[in-house]
Amino acid sequence: SDYDLFSQPGFDPNDYANAILAGEPYAKQHPKTPLSRPSKTVTAEPAKEDISFVLKKLNIGIDDVGKQLKTVVTNHHEALLVQAAGAGELEASLAAVRRGLTEVTQSLDKLRHKIRVPYKALEGHVSRLQRLQLASDVLRRTARFVIVARRLEFQMAEIKKAVGPGSGEVEGMGHVNGKELNNTADDEHEGEKERNLAKAALSIAELASLLEDSTPRSNSPAHSSHESESSTADEQAVPLRSVNAVTAYFPAIDAARAYVTTEMENMVVSGLATLNQSLLASSLQTAFNLRQLPELVQSLVQDLTETVQTRIQSTFDVSRISKESGSKGNISPSLMYKSRVRTEPTSLTAPQWTSAMWTRLEGLIEDLANCCIKVYTLEKVLNLKRDPASQMPFMDEAMKRLDNKPSSTFWTTLSLSLEKHSRDAAKGSTFLQQTLGIGYPRFLRLFHDFFAKIAVQTNTSPETVLVLRSVAQFEAFYLARSLNRLNESVGQAMSGGARAPPGTAEGISIARTVANELDSAKFDPLLVKAVAKNVGVALEGLVARIDALIIRDRSAMSMLGPTASPQLALNAQLVVALHNCWTRLTKLGYEYPASVFGAFEPAIHNMQHTCERTYEPLLMAIRREISSIIARLHRVDFGKALDDLPPGMGGASVYMKELVDKLTFIRKEVLSRYTIGDITQEWTTQIVKYVLRTFVTHVSIAKPLGESGKLQLTSDMTELEFALNAFMAEYGQNAPKLDIIGDEYRSLRGLRPLLFLDNAHLALPEFTAGLPPLVVLHHILVRSPIPLPHTLHGWHEAEYVRWVDEHSEAETWTLIEGGLVHWEKMRQGNDKEGGEEYVHLARAVLQHAKRVA
Repeated sequence: SDYDLFSQPGFDPNDYANAILAGEPYAKQHPKTPLSRPSKTVTAEPAKEDISFVLKKLNIGIDDVGKQLKTVVTNHHEALLVQAAGAGELEASLAAVRRGLTEVTQSLDKLRHKIRVPYKALEGHVSRLQRLQLASDVLRRTARFVIVARRLEFQMAEIKKAVGPGSGEVEGMGHVNGKELNNTADDEHEGEKERNLAKAALSIAELASLLEDSTPRSNSPAHSSHESESSTADEQAVPLRSVNAVTAYFPAIDAARAYVTTEMENMVVSGLATLNQSLLASSLQTAFNLRQLPELVQSLVQDLTETVQTRIQSTFDVSRISKESGSKGNISPSLMYKSRVRTEPTSLTAPQWTSAMWTRLEGLIEDLANCCIKVYTLEKVLNLKRDPASQMPFMDEAMKRLDNKPSSTFWTTLSLSLEKHSRDAAKGSTFLQQTLGIGYPRFLRLFHDFFAKIAVQTNTSPETVLVLRSVAQFEAFYLARSLNRLNESVGQAMSGGARAPPGTAEGISIARTVANELDSAKFDPLLVKAVAKNVGVALEGLVARIDALIIRDRSAMSMLGPTASPQLALNAQLVVALHNCWTRLTKLGYEYPASVFGAFEPAIHNMQHTCERTYEPLLMAIRREISSIIARLHRVDFGKALDDLPPGMGGASVYMKELVDKLTFIRKEVLSRYTIGDITQEWTTQIVKYVLRTFVTHVSIAKPLGESGKLQLTSDMTELEFALNAFMAEYGQNAPKLDIIGDEYRSLRGLRPLLFLDNAHLALPEFTAGLPPLVVLHHILVRSPIPLPHTLHGWHEAEYVRWVDEHSEAETWTLIEGGLVHWEKMRQGNDKEGGEEYVHLARAVLQHAKRVA
């Protein structure tokens, strides 16, 4: 369009006219805005016509624009009239607003005149007030400083007076020893001095607080943030160090601080050295007043723990042990190996090394006890002392710098240092490892002495475990050596194997070794429990090795003569060894608590059970052999009449001679090998009772029985009685030999008259006293035509006797009564062949037996 150039916002008529006059093109760039796109450059071609033509062209354009405006006005005249009317009304409104703004401006000027001017004046007054307050605060703090400084001078003079004229000026005081003060001053003066030191410390702390305090003490209201920022420099308090009246006291204050600090440290050292809790409390109060309590306690704990570490490290230093042993010994240097003198002793220097080592350990325990007592004394005083104002214990104040309580720190340091240095020294020196390992009980006794010394101060149950764990490596070494000694004792006893099995001496030796090992560790409950576990392991190994040697086949239970089998002799010797061992070990239960004895008690029971499993089959074989021999009496014909007895036949029967020979064999070849005390005597009594019981039962069922048979049985009884007396006499039984047996022997004695009683007397108790009812019943049946129970049931005599031995009397009576009933049924309506008398006798005996039972 021809009018685009003139519609651009950046069109400048002057620049356009100048371009036309100069004959140059008119170029005008649109102004750029941040949110608008860059506009195109509109360029007018240079004028090729004269100026009149251009003016004519412009006039034509102006006329054209005028026509267009006229057309627009014509078309929109109503709307334009409305806008014109509105503009008039707006003019009136704007005039009213303009008048209101003028009034507001006038009111603002009046207010500024009423507020700003007084505010400026007030601001000046406030600034002067602040300066006065700063000056007042400086004067107040200066006055307080001077008062406290003068009070400190008076307190130091009192301290000087309490110390005495020979102590010199305060400024010249150096390191003062607490012991010397205690030795040169009275208790009253000393207590006064301690109180004055605490007061002086409080004064020094207050002076230091006044010097460090730079916060103004102002009571004025807070100002606005702008004003406070602008007057920050003015509000800063004036430091007292810049006041000449204050700085004049600095030398005296510094001297007093140095003296009080030195005295406080000396009092702490003296209080810990003498365990004087009163002196220690005074020194801690002085440190608290100086605001140095946490630092002082931390320094003390650190010094004590460093002393512990240094002392432990020095004790386990092998090179120092070498020097000490070399200086104490009289061994020529030429006889010593220079290459090993600093790490290991030679055979010549070993005693000196060992003596030096134990001497150093004893000294270490003494020093550790002293340090521990000092730590607990310090902790006790810290818990007792309190801040007078807040009642807070000094311990809480000290814990601001400590990670843990002093006692806990001490025990932790002690255990860690002891474990580290002992382990490192043991790794680098075989001598030290063996000395402390083999002599661990002595090493442990030193710790017991240590805990005994500190027991008055505290209860150290958890700490005991902590310290003992630090030397656990030596305990393990000792326990390993102890187990080796036990195993060596067992191995030495079993070294001969089956050819030379262990016996009484070996069993006693093992028991003695066990007792020695337990006795060495008896003083410590934990160590003796560990040793007891080793004892259990060693004894279990002994039982396993002996059990492997025991013979359990028939050869070990053979009763064939004339001598015992090698297998029986081997088992006997092994049982004797085990018996002598476990019987002596059982006595240890009276010397040691159940927790210790219980560690190896199962092994003792296992030993006892192994013995029983070995000799029980042998005893059964003896009983079986005796029973088979006695059962042979039924092969003898006892039914002959007295006239049928051959002349010169009054001796014992063949079976009885065999029984006597077998008892002799058992006594000399079997029981004589089992030298196990009361148990062997018990076996003897059991065998005698079994022989008597079995013999009486067999004799009671011997049928038929004639007069010659009765006489023969009487001879056999006499022979048996002599044999049993001889059998028991071997083991020291007092005469009369068989009287101690009891009912079984009375049965044998009562059996003789029973054989010769009349039938009428068999049911009378006074004639059968001492005899079991079953024997009387058997004898009644032997005399009668009534069959015996084993005959009725088809049993052998030995089987019936075994059944009687295994069942109760009531059951045997029932069996007899059943036989009687059966016989009566079988003979009912027939001739009972005189058996009725015996039935009545048997029933009478049964009734009496049941009534007595």
